[in-house]
Amino acid sequence: MTEHGLQGRLLNKESNDMNLPNKITIGRVVMVGILIVLLAFPYTNFGISIPIISGDINLIYLIGGIIFLIASFSDFLDGYIARKFNLVTDFGKFMDPVADKVLVDASLIFLMIRPVYAASSQIVVMPLIVIIFIARDLIVDAMRLVASGKKVVVAANIFGKLKTVAQMIAVTFLFLNDWPFSFLGLPQYLTVTDLLVYLAALLSLASGVIYIIQNKRVFQDNA
Repeated sequence: MTEHGLQGRLLNKESNDMNLPNKITIGRVVMVGILIVLLAFPYTNFGISIPIISGDINLIYLIGGIIFLIASFSDFLDGYIARKFNLVTDFGKFMDPVADKVLVDASLIFLMIRPVYAASSQIVVMPLIVIIFIARDLIVDAMRLVASGKKVVVAANIFGKLKTVAQMIAVTFLFLNDWPFSFLGLPQYLTVTDLLVYLAALLSLASGVIYIIQNKRVFQDNA
């Protein structure tokens, strides 16, 4: 192969790596960074008062919920475009799930610890729920890593996809502090958002167990 031919292939590869789906993925990574800074910034240390909007929605959490919702939609969008127009790349395969997990896990951790600037009525995620979400993803990712070394494909299941959708819906309403369901007058210890979180956790457990059962051959030495 000539030098110009090799350069052309490298340029085409670089162009493919920076296609539209990957640019959307990079945009999601940027949004994740903005979200983390937004939630982690020590507002009280700088004497910044965070207003509470109607319905006990913290302004920071409202902005965070909007960013989370846009980032979640971008996850669907980049995957759809990549599959429809055959723009799947190794970069996208790696970065897309990383961006998704950092987006969800970082949000859940902040919603669990509830910073001091949060409204007193802000719904808090139980640590057990966060552990279930993160542990499930770690187990599935570890299984995929072992499977890739054995040239075994770990196929996705419908419960995993449902888990992702339920998780993103639940986290969005956590940011919104159960709005607009808060106007239903339900007891504070069992809100609609709580039910959505429990459903997402149940789907997370179910999908994890199904992954293990369907791919148990990965753990066999002769696989």
